[in-house]
Amino acid sequence: MSKTNPGHFFEDFTLGQVIEHATPRTITEGDRAVYGSIYPTRFAVPSSAVFAASVGLTGSNGEGHPVEDLIGFHVAFGKTVPDVSLNAVANLGYAECRFHAPIVPGDTISTSSEVIGLKQNSNGRTGVVYVRSTAVNQRDEVVLDWARWVMVHKRDTEAPAPETVVPELAPFVAAEDLVIPAGLDFTGYDFKAAGEPHRFDDYAVGEKIDHVDGVTLTESEHQQATRLWQNTAKVHFNVEARPDGNNLVYGGHVISLARALAFNGLANAQLIAAINAGAHTSPAFAGDTIYAWSEVLDKAETSAPGVGALRLRLVATKGRDESMTLKGDDPSTGSGGSGKYAPGVLLDLDHWVLVPR
Repeated sequence: MSKTNPGHFFEDFTLGQVIEHATPRTITEGDRAVYGSIYPTRFAVPSSAVFAASVGLTGSNGEGHPVEDLIGFHVAFGKTVPDVSLNAVANLGYAECRFHAPIVPGDTISTSSEVIGLKQNSNGRTGVVYVRSTAVNQRDEVVLDWARWVMVHKRDTEAPAPETVVPELAPFVAAEDLVIPAGLDFTGYDFKAAGEPHRFDDYAVGEKIDHVDGVTLTESEHQQATRLWQNTAKVHFNVEARPDGNNLVYGGHVISLARALAFNGLANAQLIAAINAGAHTSPAFAGDTIYAWSEVLDKAETSAPGVGALRLRLVATKGRDESMTLKGDDPSTGSGGSGKYAPGVLLDLDHWVLVPR
């Protein structure tokens, strides 16, 4: 019997299967520092312990302050890769992702997944696997849960196709279902320290924000980031895993870059409360330059003092294409309204953020 793990192929998954993913991961201050060295992030809550304490966010023992929300997402996601997407062609999308509690250094994250859908592709060589994953801390408290779907190779093209089951996923997390961190209070919010004066009421539904700045992807940075999350998917590291001989940039790396770029215009979007839906619409590779823009889709009040929620659409593009960043059209209109995305669109992410009122 082989002692090595070849990863799951499409025919290895069964509906209802529950996978307990290996290697819990303890978050450290080192994770915060390396994240800041890779991504141009400047949000005040994860950057300043003093600022975080001023808005009511400290660790469960009264010490420490939250790391970037996406550190928790990447770490929890990375746990799932050896079992779900080691043999992936590509990660296709996310839905129903809720951030239940801020993660602080010292928290240990473990993840499990349930297979909630299967669909073999017409080519007979690949299939789409839908999973719902849950991350918990060392106290078995849920810190994050989400659904995603990924295209996976078949080991044996002659293996029979499973019954097709495509789960019904909510188009977005309802505002009343957002989890507001315990103790969060923006009534004494320091706008000068945060970097921008814009409050909840300064944003209008339908408003579009061009985040202006761009970042060029490099081979070393995207591989360093992907290893940081212990994401072992072959397509990110092994040039022999793809026919074109290029390493595919982990989609989460593009998400973090776009989120960091969004600081310019959304500096007070301190916390991500939910990811409603996300699609990696085109592959990204080293040498691509990433730009981003956001659209305000909805607004909601919350029960927390001084805290409002903005539902945003964050779009990342390869190169600065004015038709995609400034016109106000859906990115899909680049193909004449057919529902397909323009070639330069890399990411379309619908999410909720918490901002001061």
